[in-house]
Amino acid sequence: MIHALYRALSIAGGPLIDVFLKRRMLKGKEDPARAGERRGLASLARPDGPLVWLHAASVGESLSLLPLIERLLDGGRLRVLVTTGTVTSARLMAERLPAGAVHQFVPVDRPAWVRRFLDHWRPGLVLWAESDFWPNLLAEIGKRHVPLILVQGRMSARSFAGWSRAPGFIARVLADFTLCLGQTPADVERLVQLGAQDARCLGNLKLAVPPLPCEPAELAALKEQIGDRPVWLASSTHPGEEAVAARVHRTLAERLPGLLTIIVPRHPERGPEVLGEVKALGLQVSLRSAGEAPDRAILVADTMGELGLFYRLAPVVFMGKSLTVEGGQNPFEPARLGAAVLFGPRMSNFPDMAPAMLAADAACQVADQDQLAEAVGRLLADPAVARAMGARALAWAEAEAGALDQVMGALAPFIAAVEGSDARP
Repeated sequence: MIHALYRALSIAGGPLIDVFLKRRMLKGKEDPARAGERRGLASLARPDGPLVWLHAASVGESLSLLPLIERLLDGGRLRVLVTTGTVTSARLMAERLPAGAVHQFVPVDRPAWVRRFLDHWRPGLVLWAESDFWPNLLAEIGKRHVPLILVQGRMSARSFAGWSRAPGFIARVLADFTLCLGQTPADVERLVQLGAQDARCLGNLKLAVPPLPCEPAELAALKEQIGDRPVWLASSTHPGEEAVAARVHRTLAERLPGLLTIIVPRHPERGPEVLGEVKALGLQVSLRSAGEAPDRAILVADTMGELGLFYRLAPVVFMGKSLTVEGGQNPFEPARLGAAVLFGPRMSNFPDMAPAMLAADAACQVADQDQLAEAVGRLLADPAVARAMGARALAWAEAEAGALDQVMGALAPFIAAVEGSDARP
């Protein structure tokens, strides 16, 4: 009933959807040059041969799929289409996708636009990341009898509670999936309770991602500019956490002469706002997007795609969205580069990873600003301790990086089937 109502509203609501997309465009959340893609109008020709379509909602999900994409392309027979829904992720995919893979914006979930998209691309296999469920899109894939597999399946306790209020609707959505591969046993259990028919836990692909890249020349230049100053990084911060990092700097500056605090806001467009907050606390600050050198107390790194650079610069990394905002950002990324990792108490997005890192002594949890200052000060005052903690983080990360092989094993029969066919006319 709800599924049918949703479909009817998505058909009748065309004019409202157009208004919604125009407003997003005015806010910079849509790409005007590629607006047709959101209506199912492809801006690229379909490559010849069998094609696998992977969908990811945004930056984090799309990054987690990169190792899987590279494996799919290894044999040279498959072509890969990647869709995402945000301008930021589109820019990142333009930089990171390997040859043989192309990017499009996912069409808005209107039946006519969905059919137009599928008629053009004609995938032989669809891999869907995490929990970005679009009922019309998934139903249309099912109607065409294309295998649809959930990878990196994620179902938080909060999402589970929400979906449980519409059991028939979510069961209908999950029925379109041939196979569901959850990130954790808890994700699998919740998916099964909501109606997934075949659900398994084979590990988290985010743990199979290679270290974030960086430009060696830029890294060398920044190291020369920073010299022997003690450095720590507050990564992927959210509102409130930048001020915390600045106050931690003020607390530590006297006993750590020359201290450099690097703040990377999760949303780069907040750079000027963060700059103002830090200046209001009486601290000298540089802005990375303005081309300013890291020659002041704090560097606000409001740029895209440079976390790999800063994780290599800073031996101590605090992960944001864990003190003032609920959820947490991915602590695996700095661990993969051997940083000493700190995070706050609000890590609900990583209910298995965070406890596993703590149990392996590969990370340290801090409750508030005072504990963060104590931990950063202790690690920077004794580089040997910071190096040892970073080494434990790296060892843990490397030990957890085998999920890709297991996922590829589960996908093998589906891949073989699509390799043995070509695009249907």
